[in-house]
Amino acid sequence: MQLGMIGLGRMGANMVRRLQKAGHTCVVFDRNAEAVASLADTGATGATSLSDLVSKLSAPRSAWVMVPSGVPTEQTVGELASLMEAGDVVIDGGNSYYKDDVRRATQLRQRGIDYVDVGTSGGIWGYERGYCLMVGGPKPTFDRLSPIFQSLAPGKGETPTTPGRPDAQGTAEQGYLYCGPNGAGHFVKMVHNGIEYGLMQSYAEGFDIFKNANSNELPEELRYDLDLPEIAELWRRGSVVGSWLLDLTAMALRENPSLSEYSGFVQDSGEGRWTVQAAVETSTPAEVLTASLFARFRSRREHTFAEKVLSAMRNKFGGHVERASGG
Repeated sequence: MQLGMIGLGRMGANMVRRLQKAGHTCVVFDRNAEAVASLADTGATGATSLSDLVSKLSAPRSAWVMVPSGVPTEQTVGELASLMEAGDVVIDGGNSYYKDDVRRATQLRQRGIDYVDVGTSGGIWGYERGYCLMVGGPKPTFDRLSPIFQSLAPGKGETPTTPGRPDAQGTAEQGYLYCGPNGAGHFVKMVHNGIEYGLMQSYAEGFDIFKNANSNELPEELRYDLDLPEIAELWRRGSVVGSWLLDLTAMALRENPSLSEYSGFVQDSGEGRWTVQAAVETSTPAEVLTASLFARFRSRREHTFAEKVLSAMRNKFGGHVERASGG
Protein backbone atom coordinates (compact mmCIF):
# COMPACT_ATOMS: atom_id res chain seq x y z
CA MET A 1 0.00 0.00 0.00
CA GLN A 2 0.91 3.65 -0.28
CA LEU A 3 1.04 5.85 2.83
CA GLY A 4 1.94 9.45 3.48
CA MET A 5 3.92 10.07 6.69
CA ILE A 6 4.06 13.53 8.26
CA GLY A 7 6.62 13.82 11.06
CA LEU A 8 9.94 12.03 10.76
CA GLY A 9 11.19 12.12 14.32
CA ARG A 10 12.28 9.22 16.53
CA MET A 11 9.26 7.08 15.67
CA GLY A 12 7.96 8.41 12.35
CA ALA A 13 11.18 7.78 10.44
CA ASN A 14 11.54 4.24 11.76
CA MET A 15 7.92 3.49 10.93
CA VAL A 16 8.60 4.50 7.33
CA ARG A 17 11.66 2.23 7.24
CA ARG A 18 9.66 -0.68 8.64
CA LEU A 19 6.86 -0.15 6.13
CA GLN A 20 9.28 0.05 3.22
CA LYS A 21 10.98 -3.12 4.38
CA ALA A 22 7.56 -4.82 4.18
CA GLY A 23 7.05 -3.61 0.60
CA HIS A 24 4.86 -0.55 1.13
CA THR A 25 5.59 2.78 -0.57
CA CYS A 26 5.78 5.99 1.44
CA VAL A 27 5.57 9.70 0.68
CA VAL A 28 7.20 11.64 3.52
CA PHE A 29 7.25 15.19 4.85
CA ASP A 30 8.88 16.94 7.76
CA ARG A 31 9.78 20.56 8.43
CA ASN A 32 13.37 19.32 8.65
CA ALA A 33 14.43 18.91 5.02
CA GLU A 34 17.40 16.75 6.06
CA ALA A 35 15.05 14.19 7.61
CA VAL A 36 13.10 14.04 4.34
CA ALA A 37 16.29 13.67 2.30
CA SER A 38 17.55 10.89 4.55
CA LEU A 39 14.44 8.78 3.93
CA ALA A 40 14.39 9.66 0.24
CA ASP A 41 17.80 7.97 0.08
CA THR A 42 16.13 4.75 1.31
CA GLY A 43 13.45 4.79 -1.40
CA ALA A 44 10.74 7.01 0.07
CA THR A 45 9.27 9.84 -2.03
CA GLY A 46 10.10 13.16 -0.43
CA ALA A 47 7.65 16.06 -0.24
CA THR A 48 8.39 19.73 0.32
CA SER A 49 5.05 20.59 1.94
CA LEU A 50 1.76 19.06 3.01
CA SER A 51 0.15 20.07 -0.28
CA ASP A 52 3.05 18.46 -2.16
CA LEU A 53 2.63 15.28 -0.10
CA VAL A 54 -1.12 15.13 -0.85
CA SER A 55 -0.49 15.68 -4.55
CA LYS A 56 1.89 12.70 -4.61
CA LEU A 57 -0.60 10.30 -3.00
CA SER A 58 -3.02 8.26 -5.06
CA ALA A 59 -6.73 8.38 -4.21
CA PRO A 60 -8.08 7.21 -1.89
CA ARG A 61 -5.24 8.85 0.06
CA SER A 62 -4.00 7.76 3.48
CA ALA A 63 -1.82 10.17 5.49
CA TRP A 64 -0.36 9.32 8.90
CA VAL A 65 0.36 12.25 11.25
CA MET A 66 3.22 11.55 13.65
CA VAL A 67 3.90 14.93 15.26
CA PRO A 68 3.72 16.09 18.91
CA SER A 69 0.24 16.12 20.40
CA GLY A 70 -1.62 19.36 20.99
CA VAL A 71 -1.22 22.36 18.71
CA PRO A 72 1.16 20.69 16.19
CA THR A 73 -1.28 17.81 15.62
CA GLU A 74 -4.30 20.13 15.54
CA GLN A 75 -2.71 22.35 12.91
CA THR A 76 -1.46 19.46 10.80
CA VAL A 77 -4.79 17.61 10.79
CA GLY A 78 -6.62 20.83 9.95
CA GLU A 79 -4.35 21.65 7.03
CA LEU A 80 -4.50 18.08 5.72
CA ALA A 81 -8.29 18.14 5.85
CA SER A 82 -8.34 21.26 3.71
CA LEU A 83 -6.19 19.53 1.08
CA MET A 84 -7.79 16.09 0.99
CA GLU A 85 -10.99 14.85 -0.62
CA ALA A 86 -13.93 12.64 0.24
CA GLY A 87 -12.82 9.03 0.63
CA ASP A 88 -9.38 9.96 1.96
CA VAL A 89 -8.26 9.14 5.50
CA VAL A 90 -6.22 11.03 8.09
CA ILE A 91 -4.48 8.85 10.70
CA ASP A 92 -3.26 10.35 13.97
CA GLY A 93 -0.60 8.07 15.42
CA GLY A 94 0.60 10.46 18.14
CA ASN A 95 -0.49 10.73 21.75
CA SER A 96 -3.60 12.85 21.27
CA TYR A 97 -6.34 13.25 23.87
CA TYR A 98 -9.18 10.93 22.90
CA LYS A 99 -11.84 13.64 23.24
CA ASP A 100 -9.95 15.68 20.63
CA ASP A 101 -10.15 12.66 18.31
CA VAL A 102 -13.93 12.56 18.59
CA ARG A 103 -14.17 16.28 17.76
CA ARG A 104 -11.78 16.05 14.80
CA ALA A 105 -13.50 12.95 13.43
CA THR A 106 -16.84 14.78 13.46
CA GLN A 107 -15.34 17.75 11.64
CA LEU A 108 -13.65 15.63 8.96
CA ARG A 109 -16.71 13.45 8.49
CA GLN A 110 -18.58 16.52 7.27
CA ARG A 111 -16.11 16.63 4.36
CA GLY A 112 -16.37 12.89 3.71
CA ILE A 113 -12.87 12.31 5.10
CA ASP A 114 -12.30 9.42 7.51
CA TYR A 115 -10.29 9.92 10.69
CA VAL A 116 -8.47 7.11 12.49
CA ASP A 117 -6.71 7.42 15.86
CA VAL A 118 -3.89 4.99 16.52
CA GLY A 119 -2.31 4.67 19.94
CA THR A 120 1.26 3.65 19.11
CA SER A 121 3.63 1.98 21.58
CA GLY A 122 7.15 0.92 20.72
CA GLY A 123 9.32 3.98 21.09
CA ILE A 124 12.76 4.10 19.53
CA TRP A 125 12.92 0.28 19.41
CA GLY A 126 9.91 -0.09 17.15
CA TYR A 127 11.83 -0.63 13.91
CA GLU A 128 13.29 -3.88 15.24
CA ARG A 129 10.56 -4.95 17.68
CA GLY A 130 7.48 -3.61 15.91
CA TYR A 131 4.80 -1.29 17.24
CA CYS A 132 1.82 -2.22 19.40
CA LEU A 133 -1.13 -0.44 17.76
CA MET A 134 -4.46 0.46 19.38
CA VAL A 135 -6.86 1.66 16.68
CA GLY A 136 -10.07 3.69 16.80
CA GLY A 137 -12.27 4.84 13.93
CA PRO A 138 -14.66 3.45 11.29
CA LYS A 139 -14.33 -0.33 11.12
CA PRO A 140 -14.31 -0.47 7.27
CA THR A 141 -11.42 2.01 7.24
CA PHE A 142 -9.54 -0.10 9.79
CA ASP A 143 -10.06 -3.14 7.56
CA ARG A 144 -8.76 -1.27 4.50
CA LEU A 145 -5.66 -0.10 6.38
CA SER A 146 -4.96 -3.49 7.98
CA PRO A 147 -1.97 -4.24 5.70
CA ILE A 148 -0.29 -1.10 7.10
CA PHE A 149 -1.07 -2.02 10.71
CA GLN A 150 0.05 -5.61 10.20
CA SER A 151 3.41 -4.51 8.79
CA LEU A 152 4.05 -2.06 11.63
CA ALA A 153 2.99 -4.49 14.37
CA PRO A 154 5.39 -7.04 15.90
CA GLY A 155 3.49 -10.13 14.78
CA LYS A 156 3.00 -13.12 17.03
CA GLY A 157 6.70 -13.89 17.23
CA GLU A 158 7.73 -16.26 20.00
CA THR A 159 5.08 -15.13 22.48
CA PRO A 160 2.93 -18.17 23.28
CA THR A 161 -0.82 -18.03 22.85
CA THR A 162 -2.72 -17.39 26.09
CA PRO A 163 -4.01 -20.75 27.37
CA GLY A 164 -7.68 -21.17 26.48
CA ARG A 165 -7.66 -18.50 23.79
CA PRO A 166 -9.43 -19.72 20.62
CA ASP A 167 -7.25 -20.08 17.54
CA ALA A 168 -7.40 -17.27 14.99
CA GLN A 169 -9.35 -14.94 17.27
CA GLY A 170 -8.83 -11.41 16.01
CA THR A 171 -5.58 -9.52 15.48
CA ALA A 172 -4.45 -8.90 19.06
CA GLU A 173 -1.89 -11.72 18.87
CA GLN A 174 -0.32 -9.93 15.93
CA GLY A 175 0.15 -6.74 17.96
CA TYR A 176 -2.64 -4.54 16.63
CA LEU A 177 -6.32 -4.26 17.54
CA TYR A 178 -9.46 -2.45 16.46
CA CYS A 179 -10.61 -1.00 19.78
CA GLY A 180 -13.83 0.75 18.69
CA PRO A 181 -15.09 4.02 17.21
CA ASN A 182 -13.14 7.27 17.09
CA GLY A 183 -11.26 8.00 20.28
CA ALA A 184 -11.16 4.38 21.43
CA GLY A 185 -7.63 3.81 20.16
CA HIS A 186 -6.16 6.76 22.01
CA PHE A 187 -8.30 6.00 25.07
CA VAL A 188 -6.74 2.53 25.31
CA LYS A 189 -3.26 4.00 24.73
CA MET A 190 -3.92 6.66 27.40
CA VAL A 191 -4.68 4.03 30.03
CA HIS A 192 -1.74 1.95 28.76
CA ASN A 193 0.55 4.88 29.54
CA GLY A 194 -1.10 5.44 32.92
CA ILE A 195 -0.32 1.82 33.79
CA GLU A 196 3.21 2.37 32.48
CA TYR A 197 3.63 5.18 35.02
CA GLY A 198 2.64 2.81 37.84
CA LEU A 199 4.92 -0.02 36.72
CA MET A 200 7.87 2.31 36.33
CA GLN A 201 7.26 3.85 39.74
CA SER A 202 7.19 0.41 41.37
CA TYR A 203 10.54 -0.59 39.88
CA ALA A 204 12.02 2.80 40.75
CA GLU A 205 10.96 2.67 44.39
CA GLY A 206 12.19 -0.90 44.77
CA PHE A 207 15.65 -0.07 43.48
CA ASP A 208 15.68 3.04 45.66
CA ILE A 209 15.15 0.79 48.70
CA PHE A 210 18.10 -1.33 47.53
CA LYS A 211 20.21 1.81 47.05
CA ASN A 212 19.58 2.84 50.66
CA ALA A 213 19.99 -0.63 52.19
CA ASN A 214 23.49 0.26 53.40
CA SER A 215 22.42 3.48 55.14
CA ASN A 216 24.40 4.50 58.19
CA GLU A 217 21.09 4.89 59.99
CA LEU A 218 20.69 1.10 59.99
CA PRO A 219 22.36 -1.28 62.46
CA GLU A 220 25.60 -2.50 60.94
CA GLU A 221 24.43 -6.11 60.84
CA LEU A 222 21.38 -5.05 58.76
CA ARG A 223 23.26 -3.08 56.13
CA TYR A 224 23.55 -4.57 52.64
CA ASP A 225 25.78 -3.34 49.85
CA LEU A 226 23.71 -4.73 47.01
CA ASP A 227 24.74 -5.12 43.38
CA LEU A 228 21.84 -3.42 41.63
CA PRO A 229 22.79 -4.33 38.03
CA GLU A 230 23.03 -8.01 39.01
CA ILE A 231 19.70 -7.96 40.85
CA ALA A 232 18.04 -6.47 37.75
CA GLU A 233 19.70 -9.14 35.63
CA LEU A 234 18.57 -11.86 38.04
CA TRP A 235 14.96 -10.72 37.96
CA ARG A 236 14.93 -10.81 34.17
CA ARG A 237 15.22 -14.60 34.34
CA GLY A 238 12.22 -16.48 35.71
CA SER A 239 10.95 -13.77 38.08
CA VAL A 240 7.25 -12.84 38.10
CA VAL A 241 8.26 -9.16 37.85
CA GLY A 242 10.17 -9.62 34.59
CA SER A 243 9.24 -7.22 31.78
CA TRP A 244 10.68 -5.12 28.98
CA LEU A 245 10.84 -2.17 31.40
CA LEU A 246 13.01 -4.32 33.67
CA ASP A 247 15.19 -5.23 30.67
CA LEU A 248 15.76 -1.52 30.03
CA THR A 249 16.43 -0.86 33.71
CA ALA A 250 19.05 -3.62 33.72
CA MET A 251 20.65 -2.04 30.66
CA ALA A 252 20.82 1.40 32.26
CA LEU A 253 22.22 0.07 35.54
CA ARG A 254 24.84 -1.97 33.68
CA GLU A 255 25.99 1.16 31.83
CA ASN A 256 26.22 3.21 35.05
CA PRO A 257 25.11 1.70 38.40
CA SER A 258 24.88 5.14 40.05
CA LEU A 259 22.82 6.62 37.16
CA SER A 260 24.83 9.79 37.75
CA GLU A 261 24.09 11.10 34.25
CA TYR A 262 20.39 11.37 35.13
CA SER A 263 19.14 14.33 37.12
CA GLY A 264 16.05 12.62 38.54
CA PHE A 265 13.80 15.21 36.90
CA VAL A 266 10.96 13.19 35.37
CA GLN A 267 8.52 14.69 32.87
CA ASP A 268 4.99 13.48 32.25
CA SER A 269 3.70 13.45 28.69
CA GLY A 270 0.00 14.02 29.34
CA GLU A 271 -1.48 10.54 29.20
CA GLY A 272 -0.94 9.97 32.93
CA ARG A 273 -2.94 13.09 33.76
CA TRP A 274 -5.68 12.13 31.31
CA THR A 275 -5.88 8.63 32.77
CA VAL A 276 -6.38 10.02 36.28
CA GLN A 277 -8.96 12.46 34.91
CA ALA A 278 -10.84 9.57 33.25
CA ALA A 279 -10.75 7.70 36.57
CA VAL A 280 -12.28 10.72 38.29
CA GLU A 281 -14.95 11.10 35.58
CA THR A 282 -15.99 7.46 35.97
CA SER A 283 -15.52 7.32 39.78
CA THR A 284 -12.97 4.54 39.29
CA PRO A 285 -10.41 4.07 42.10
CA ALA A 286 -6.89 4.43 40.70
CA GLU A 287 -4.66 4.95 43.72
CA VAL A 288 -1.43 3.58 42.27
CA LEU A 289 -1.70 5.39 38.92
CA THR A 290 -2.55 8.66 40.67
CA ALA A 291 0.35 8.32 43.12
CA SER A 292 2.80 7.57 40.29
CA LEU A 293 1.70 10.74 38.48
CA PHE A 294 2.16 12.83 41.62
CA ALA A 295 5.61 11.28 42.12
CA ARG A 296 6.62 12.78 38.78
CA PHE A 297 5.40 16.16 39.92
CA ARG A 298 7.52 15.82 43.06
CA SER A 299 10.58 14.80 41.05
CA ARG A 300 10.85 18.32 39.67
CA ARG A 301 11.53 19.66 43.14
CA GLU A 302 13.61 16.96 44.87
CA HIS A 303 15.47 14.07 43.29
CA THR A 304 15.92 10.57 44.68
CA PHE A 305 17.54 7.52 43.13
CA ALA A 306 14.01 6.35 42.31
CA GLU A 307 13.55 9.34 40.01
CA LYS A 308 16.88 8.60 38.33
CA VAL A 309 15.67 5.04 37.64
CA LEU A 310 12.46 6.48 36.14
CA SER A 311 14.45 8.91 34.02
CA ALA A 312 16.75 6.11 32.85
CA MET A 313 13.79 3.94 31.78
CA ARG A 314 12.19 6.82 29.84
CA ASN A 315 15.47 7.40 28.03
CA LYS A 316 15.91 3.73 27.18
CA PHE A 317 12.45 2.99 25.78
CA GLY A 318 11.61 6.31 24.21
CA GLY A 319 14.82 8.29 23.82
CA HIS A 320 13.48 10.90 26.25
CA VAL A 321 16.31 13.08 27.58
CA GLU A 322 15.28 14.90 30.72
CA ARG A 323 16.69 18.33 31.37
CA ALA A 324 19.86 18.54 33.43
CA SER A 325 18.22 19.77 36.62
CA GLY A 326 14.85 20.61 38.04
CA GLY A 327 13.77 23.91 39.48
